[in-house]
Amino acid sequence: MTKPIVAIVGRPNVGKSTLFNRLIEERLAIVSDTAGTTRDRLYGDVEFAGREFIVVDTGGLALDDRADLPGTPAAMLAGVRAQAQIAMDEADAIVFITDVEQGATPSDFEIAKVLRQTSKPVYLVVNKADNETRAQDAVEFFKLGLGEPTVISALHGVGVGDLLDAIITHLPPETTEPPSEIPHLAIVGRPNVGKSSLLNAILGEERAMVSDIPGTTRDALDTELIWENQKIVLIDTAGLRKRGHIEPGIEKYSALRAIRAIQRANVALLVIDADAGVLAQDQHVAQSILAEGKGVVIVVNKWDLIEKDARTTEEFTVKIRSALDFIAYAPVVFVSAKTHQRVRQVIERALQVCESFRLRVQTSELNELVREATRKHAPVSKGKRALKFLYATQVEGTPPTFVFFVNDKRLVHFTYERYLENQIRDKWGFEGAPLRLIFRNRRDT
Repeated sequence: MTKPIVAIVGRPNVGKSTLFNRLIEERLAIVSDTAGTTRDRLYGDVEFAGREFIVVDTGGLALDDRADLPGTPAAMLAGVRAQAQIAMDEADAIVFITDVEQGATPSDFEIAKVLRQTSKPVYLVVNKADNETRAQDAVEFFKLGLGEPTVISALHGVGVGDLLDAIITHLPPETTEPPSEIPHLAIVGRPNVGKSSLLNAILGEERAMVSDIPGTTRDALDTELIWENQKIVLIDTAGLRKRGHIEPGIEKYSALRAIRAIQRANVALLVIDADAGVLAQDQHVAQSILAEGKGVVIVVNKWDLIEKDARTTEEFTVKIRSALDFIAYAPVVFVSAKTHQRVRQVIERALQVCESFRLRVQTSELNELVREATRKHAPVSKGKRALKFLYATQVEGTPPTFVFFVNDKRLVHFTYERYLENQIRDKWGFEGAPLRLIFRNRRDT
């Protein structure tokens, strides 16, 4: 299921994170009076009046270090312009948030200038209208040329329901696309980890390129090529071919682009910088891959820069598994895009992950595994009630989906669910593919 994306844009310190938290109804983003504060999450799911969409806090990615300092208007304008542009390119709708306390600033006018060029819905929001006087002051923002503003207080929730009503009215429907017969591999990761270099190395390794296909991103082309007699499509999120057209700082606002690419892919190639290790942004991208139910290969690039001994690879793998424990099923490949070391293995492992999605387990074998698993490690009872497994089967679905019929699904603890998943992986692999386990009461059938 591909959900619409709504991007929150605006200059620093206008309340983007506060609105983000309010929309997803969780306190996931760190809120601070300091402009440019790094947040814990960049995206979240929103459900309102029966509609679902993804909201992205574009301000969560690192802002230009100088962007909010006095005397550097050029740096600020470059940052906000880039932020608005990529939102226009990737989002289905845009929430442009401003601050009634500070009034309409030159940066607000700069963002509005860019947003007026899009045909996508733009919702002008005037935040921090905590009283009637401030609400009346919002009339100033008509000057931005984006129509009537929606006046809210994200902190107190005032006006947020009206904003959501407006958003869902114009959102495109959720779509379910049939899986492509041709594997689509998205190269994703935070800035400066070597995504462009990896793409160059892959294309240099296999030169039987078929065509360049216009993708859905502004600065990327999907590349269809033949890899050992099999067609594959590489989705480039690095914007390699049109690097000269990328505005200053636009890479920093690439969360939207990464999510779009992940949605379109069968497998995501998550590129990590070996020299830096796993950082918060790497975890953010990995969370997006998991949320979309896509396959994943962890590509540790710049391995040539690491001093090694006999245990370096093993120790580094342990660190990666610890930092990305929620995708512990992902294969890890250590490469150097610069020297082409193990670049072929990246594609080989990705194609193996594609095969994992096609793997089907016989119902009789699955039920035998469940019987053996419960014999070795019985579920913990709750009072006089004990969890009993009646029947299990794999059903059609992406990612691979297993349904377990039980006497009372409320007795299934998440640790036992993880145990069953590990048992399935130990027997059948499913390397690189997330598994979906569903528990149903017998009477639900």
